[in-house]
Amino acid sequence: MKQFLLGSLAVTLSACTMPEPGTIRITESSREIRVSRDNPVLQAATYLNYTERTHRAELKELTGVDPVRTEWCAAFVNAVLEESNIASNNDHDYPLTARAFLDWGVKVSAEDIKPGDLVIFPRGNEGWQGHVGFFIKKQIVNNVEFWLILGGNQNNKVSIASYRSSRHLGIRRQNTSI
Repeated sequence: MKQFLLGSLAVTLSACTMPEPGTIRITESSREIRVSRDNPVLQAATYLNYTERTHRAELKELTGVDPVRTEWCAAFVNAVLEESNIASNNDHDYPLTARAFLDWGVKVSAEDIKPGDLVIFPRGNEGWQGHVGFFIKKQIVNNVEFWLILGGNQNNKVSIASYRSSRHLGIRRQNTSI
């Protein structure tokens, strides 16, 4: 079980033994999100609060890139997918770019988004730049929808961060028809 704070939001993530699903408990609203035991969010959560300087060696071993010298959100997602026995995007021509995930898996509409789906956002001033992470849940703040995203290289660490949902470039889900 792993606990952390996101502002005033206390989050507990736990992987239950079979056949129970894993759970994500969001204690601020006493809401529990249930995901299957093989959902990559549970694997990604094991790295929560790993910082690129303090956990540099561990993140480098996990992702294959130096997190201090490389934008590593896509490398983190690829590593978590592989640890979860899900096909990664490492065979893409540009596997270390977030926007390469716009080609991964199958497209999902914002209305059908589920915990564990990958969300791609713009980042920086260049058209190739972006950010990718795992969707956890929707949150409404002042009548604006935000999505909680678990990802690497969010404030130089693995964390859960809030992103305005309207800014997403795409949502992708593992292609289970293969």
